[in-house]
Amino acid sequence: MSKLKHLRLAAPRAAAAQSLWLRLAYAAWLTLSVCGFGACNGGATEQTASHADHHGGGTQPAAVAQTIAPAVNQAAAPGTAPAGMVWVPGGTFYMGCDDCDMPDAAPVHPVTVDGFWMDVTPVTNAEFAKFVKATGYQTIAERKPDPKDFPGVPEDKLVAGCAVFSPPNQEIPLDNPYAWWRYVPGANWQHPEGPGSTLKGLADHPVVHIAWDDAVAYAKWAGKRLPTEAEFEFAARGGLDRKRYAWGDELKPGGKWASNIFQGRFPHQNTADDGYLRTSPVKAFPANNFGLYDMAGNVWQWCADWYRPDYFEKLAGQGVAKNPTGPDDSFDPQEPGIPKRVQKSGSFLCSDHYCVRYLVGSRGKGAVDSGSSNVGFRCVKSTS
Repeated sequence: MSKLKHLRLAAPRAAAAQSLWLRLAYAAWLTLSVCGFGACNGGATEQTASHADHHGGGTQPAAVAQTIAPAVNQAAAPGTAPAGMVWVPGGTFYMGCDDCDMPDAAPVHPVTVDGFWMDVTPVTNAEFAKFVKATGYQTIAERKPDPKDFPGVPEDKLVAGCAVFSPPNQEIPLDNPYAWWRYVPGANWQHPEGPGSTLKGLADHPVVHIAWDDAVAYAKWAGKRLPTEAEFEFAARGGLDRKRYAWGDELKPGGKWASNIFQGRFPHQNTADDGYLRTSPVKAFPANNFGLYDMAGNVWQWCADWYRPDYFEKLAGQGVAKNPTGPDDSFDPQEPGIPKRVQKSGSFLCSDHYCVRYLVGSRGKGAVDSGSSNVGFRCVKSTS
């Protein structure tokens, strides 16, 4: 864990872009009266645009020989499904994406996973509220930053909060996430847009502003765990072999939107053709072939695995990977020293020209102590 463990900061989750710029932005916000935003900003914007954010760029590793026959296990579920969960039978599939222009999602490689139970939907506000009522848990976004992490900063400037998507009113270059993300004091899961907002009408929407530690705490309370990246992708594919989306190869099957993503010109003009400007109810769009909802779009979802951009390359050289659980540690060359976990599914901010990470074989990443207004999670449960 880095020195910045307790910062209440959130990376822009348009493809889980860097948390560094937002951390610097937060520090700048705290010390604005001392040196001004421009001076504190330094060169952070140079690190905000990358293949992790944008559809395009980079050189893909060569694809592995695809000779393993994908299959879904046919064994019946081992008993009655736990409440709110569905049986994912496991099997062998090709993981990753070779034609997405996303180097960290390549090469495609064969993976086998055992069966497991999975939440039908991401954890909702109503479900998370039950956890908080039962335990008194306080999320990272609700905790006041620790003064020792900000030496010299007046204590009255250390205010809990989180990052909220705040679209500009005109078209802008896509290389500066400062322009559409804002650190909002008082923003958290109960107040997703800031102190003046509530959860009224959002009980069945996914809970947001969730850091990895928050998701783990909920999972332990519920007697569950977070999915591995391999489990999540297998489940998202629903038995479909090497398809582009969780539902097939067409973005709009039958002319209808299949998930909550961004339509229009990102970030300033969301036409909301799918019916939603921000989060949507977790069952607003059709379930996949396994009966799972929101396996693409709506909110980013945490996985158990540490993030490394070269992990798929290493797996590809080992034959069929059996129940992979990720690398032993985290490394992101764009932010060395900041521990990150994998996120999957993309969010309502992913569009066809900025962050296309709703593609089923793509990957996201996030600093473990960071959440934002488009980050949530779901849980799984093993059979033993």
